[in-house]
Amino acid sequence: MATEHAVGTRKRATAKIWLTPGGGKFTANGKGLEEYLERKDLFLAAIRPLEVTDSLKRFDVRVQVKGGGTSAQAGAISLGVARALAKHEPDLQRTLKHAGLLTRDPREHERMKYGLAKRRKSFQWTKR
Repeated sequence: MATEHAVGTRKRATAKIWLTPGGGKFTANGKGLEEYLERKDLFLAAIRPLEVTDSLKRFDVRVQVKGGGTSAQAGAISLGVARALAKHEPDLQRTLKHAGLLTRDPREHERMKYGLAKRRKSFQWTKR
């Protein structure tokens, strides 16, 4: 029984994934994934790689995730699980790639700029 390890990132969130052959147990930071990601759409996004490859009941997944918000964490978990599956079974890589699950979303947190109120918002300008 080989355990595969992978890391997924999205925005400011990082997820470490341990994928072990088993019965389909999914834990995130010591809780069940459905309990950790309370919104149904985020839960479904996180387990999408397992659904696409019909592997939901074949692997136990342990996740340690930190940083970012819940949406970013779900994206990081999804990418990490997809990478671990591709590492464990290289023949699944094509399926995961076609579903867009092995591509990291490049959109990142924008830095604060000096002379502006927010990232892009400027202070009120008066003509006279």
